[in-house]
Amino acid sequence: MSAPTAMTPANLLRGGCYCGAVRYQTDGVASHITNCHCTICRRTTGAPFVGWFSVPVERFVFTQGVPTFYHSTPDGRRSFCSTCGTQITFNHGNDPELIDITICSLDDPEHFAPESHIHVSTKLKWVHLHDDQPSYLNAREDG
Repeated sequence: MSAPTAMTPANLLRGGCYCGAVRYQTDGVASHITNCHCTICRRTTGAPFVGWFSVPVERFVFTQGVPTFYHSTPDGRRSFCSTCGTQITFNHGNDPELIDITICSLDDPEHFAPESHIHVSTKLKWVHLHDDQPSYLNAREDG
């Protein structure tokens, strides 16, 4: 991915993997801040759901190390650290202008509380949602 232009410290978000081998930054405006309950997110992270946010792909750059990429579906590509296994990004062919970033790979994830739940049709039965956030059976676009 190409380097974003005009990243300034005031709006720069930084993050990386657990071991520090892979680092990234973005100055893109975060959107689609959500918890995904799909089977693929669960299986690729070993977690009951995954928090994501999206930024324009041209505003995102890996600044250290080279992640490993994996096609989890024909149209979906995930990046992760090959040393510690931390999943960092997700790209989908249906929306190539955006890149999804795992919230908890941010250096300071506290400011990115999810605003919705997606793919709750496949959520684990023992996960009980007690917040007032919108929940979507599948993707947001599906209503």
